[in-house]
Amino acid sequence: MLRATRHLLRLRGIARTLAREDALFFADQVTGVPAPVKLWLRLSRRAAPGRAGERLARALLGLGPSFIKLGQALATRSDLIGEAIADDLASLQDRMPPFPAAMARAIVAEELGRPLDQVFASFGDRPVAAASIAQVHFAVTTDGREVAVKILRPGIESAFAKDLDLLHWIAEWVETVAPSLRRLKPIKVVDTFADTVRMEMDLRLEGAAAAELRENFEDDPDFRVPSVDWERTARRVLTVERVNGIRIDDVQALVAAGHDPDAILAKSAQAFFRQVFRDGFFHADMHPGNMFVTSDGALAPVDFGIMGRIDRPTRIFLAEMLRGFLTGDYREVAMVHFRAGYVPRHKSLDAFAQACRSIGEPLMGKPLNEISVGRLLAQLFRVTETFEMEVQPQLLLLQKTMVVAEGVGRRLNPSVNMWQLAEPLIAGWMRENRGPEARIGEAASDLVRAVERLPRLLADAESAAAALGEGVRLHPETVKQLNATRPTGAHRALWAAIVVLGAAVAALALMR
Repeated sequence: MLRATRHLLRLRGIARTLAREDALFFADQVTGVPAPVKLWLRLSRRAAPGRAGERLARALLGLGPSFIKLGQALATRSDLIGEAIADDLASLQDRMPPFPAAMARAIVAEELGRPLDQVFASFGDRPVAAASIAQVHFAVTTDGREVAVKILRPGIESAFAKDLDLLHWIAEWVETVAPSLRRLKPIKVVDTFADTVRMEMDLRLEGAAAAELRENFEDDPDFRVPSVDWERTARRVLTVERVNGIRIDDVQALVAAGHDPDAILAKSAQAFFRQVFRDGFFHADMHPGNMFVTSDGALAPVDFGIMGRIDRPTRIFLAEMLRGFLTGDYREVAMVHFRAGYVPRHKSLDAFAQACRSIGEPLMGKPLNEISVGRLLAQLFRVTETFEMEVQPQLLLLQKTMVVAEGVGRRLNPSVNMWQLAEPLIAGWMRENRGPEARIGEAASDLVRAVERLPRLLADAESAAAALGEGVRLHPETVKQLNATRPTGAHRALWAAIVVLGAAVAALALMR
């Protein structure tokens, strides 16, 4: 009861802020809201300039750090709020008033357990960026290296904890009073948001993400991830190599510095492809302020607080689906969804293929530079509500990242489609992962796993038969021998080799 009272009082304050910006438009669309509450919300609304998404963005800015982050998370959920509002929220930049440099110095010294002058030869008095969760200062280490130091805001953890509890309470209420919205998994959305925020508030995890991305591209001279200074990193402090360069969207400055925008666009497309398809680990906050071009033309990303992961089956699903759309094979697009289990089996394959055609057909005949893959995915996610397709958070995050990447690409050269530049890489990846050799490898792996499971399956079958009173028994010595043949250690490689050889022979026989 106390929790509900506290949250209701907080909600009243939030509603007033939203009303001032005329950002309560969504209340009329939510089922289950009591009529008196809807009436109060309607009477509280005030006229304000701008589109609905712009008004909502202003209101979220006024509500503080937690709601700024919430707005940025909602920007990836066009299925929840619509593409127009999602686009407006995507431009929500969390520029906040900085906290004093003296406080930043004190936090750094406390976190690193040493006086500041023992760690840094100099430490900037003014932050170069101040966001909702942290701010960044440039510094020079005692051994003369230029670095950027990110410091969490004082008290930010407790402030977020209160607001996250409120959001979870709202999500629970929505699932209770509006069963039709359960498909969108509001509780899971809040849980995912909470996990993201908690990870952002442990800067060691952001450092680990930067280190992983750097390792993935260590042999790539065109995509240079700054190194992490682990000696000067702790839970509330992250120190990385300072990036010097020009923002990727400042075309005039890039040209003046002698860079070719088309070459930069090609490098950007290749880097994005490698992150998504090759590695399944991508920078998910790739707005222009987080990507720079160095003096030698390399791309240098910063800010690794929001990263996305996509497993191999999902990457294959994504590649096959996009290929189906771009070739006009809508039945294949539908089948890809059914094979992945994203659309329930009881739904009509033909009807879903028709829905996919309604999305893809308007693209046919259009110049490639006018096709947005990110927006195509957004339309697909909206259509899938009719077919009970469950929300795939990793794809929603990727979709919004694609839209941002496409925007940067059009800024560099509006006549070139970045996916056209990456097409040879995607085609090669598909051959490697879906061609005959890859399928044989998959089949061999499946056989190895099946052989390893055989003794347990037989033992389970014996137990089940005994329980049913069927009288089926395996001799104890048989079970013992089967377990003795289970491949372990050095024998595993031999088993794998035998199975792969058998699969290859079978494949060659089928080709004759």
